Amino acid sequence: MEQAKRIFVIADFKDESPRSIHIQPRMWVKGLLRLGCDVHRFSYRNILTQFNPFSGKHFRRFMPRFVRNRADNILAEQIKQYHPGIVLILSMKYLTDDTVRTVRDAAPDAVFVGRDEDPFPEKNPDRLSIAKQTDVIITTSGGRFLKTYKNAGVSQCAFIPNMCDPDIQHRYEVAEKWKADIIFTGKAEHRRLGPDAGRDINRYELLYRLSTMPNAKIYGAFGVPRVEGIDYFYAISGAKTALSINIVNDVRLYHSDRLTNYLSCGTFVLAKKVPDSEMLFEDTVHLRYFDTADEFFELADWYLNHEQEREKIAIAGMKRAHTEFNCERIAQYMLDLIETGTYTAPWAEIL
Repeated sequence: MEQAKRIFVIADFKDESPRSIHIQPRMWVKGLLRLGCDVHRFSYRNILTQFNPFSGKHFRRFMPRFVRNRADNILAEQIKQYHPGIVLILSMKYLTDDTVRTVRDAAPDAVFVGRDEDPFPEKNPDRLSIAKQTDVIITTSGGRFLKTYKNAGVSQCAFIPNMCDPDIQHRYEVAEKWKADIIFTGKAEHRRLGPDAGRDINRYELLYRLSTMPNAKIYGAFGVPRVEGIDYFYAISGAKTALSINIVNDVRLYHSDRLTNYLSCGTFVLAKKVPDSEMLFEDTVHLRYFDTADEFFELADWYLNHEQEREKIAIAGMKRAHTEFNCERIAQYMLDLIETGTYTAPWAEIL
């Protein structure tokens, strides 16, 4: 298959938000363009919003059928006129399986690839229905989440990790207001998953304890707004230490993009250990892993008092992220997978 391809990317690009600067779909588009592909982007949720009279929390609950039909028809017509070789669905949240079937009719010869970075796919039957309409599913976790898609009937399923963009994700010299000993960005709880979702029950207690510490900053929880745009990278760069912990931490290779964001900005990272994490980043070399909250605070205290050791690991982690997980390299793994059915990496998992 020729390297230069036409790739139609469907995603929620968050075009109305400063958050659009650091989301994964933006990096995927950039990586594919740099690999010589032509990329046409389609922000499906933004198109739905244009036609939907409801908004906010009622956006999805009150979605008139004519609104979705209109959005689907616009999407299908653009794909039909573009003649893509690959249709890459980077967000399944607002789509339906009918949407994907409509699109497949518009591009019957294209390879359809879906991507999922959320945990617990088995709790979202709509997502599984969409996935079954694709040829390939790539996820940011291996193990049981990946197997869920295979068991649902997807032809090929593969783990491909989150990427970074070294052009804008690196260490910045920042103002005093961004400086902190420890940083965490994200929600303290994910209540939408329900009490029996299988999430890490110790995460909230760890984050709450962290929120009470002097010179620790948490953005996006406990009443503190999120930080967005390039300011997000300023906040990470200004911290001596960053905490990476997922909503679930017992799934092989699973990390949210928080881990890659932190490492690529040159901040020393303490990450909750997940199975086979060291295939991605090596303990004591690129970051430090911990198992319990007490171990996290012990490591944080030690490294805050040993700057030379902390800086050495932080720089090595940044170099590893920039070299092995940049947007071009990760996008190439997907292209290799489509062309040959496999890709070469020590952490490859393909079902």
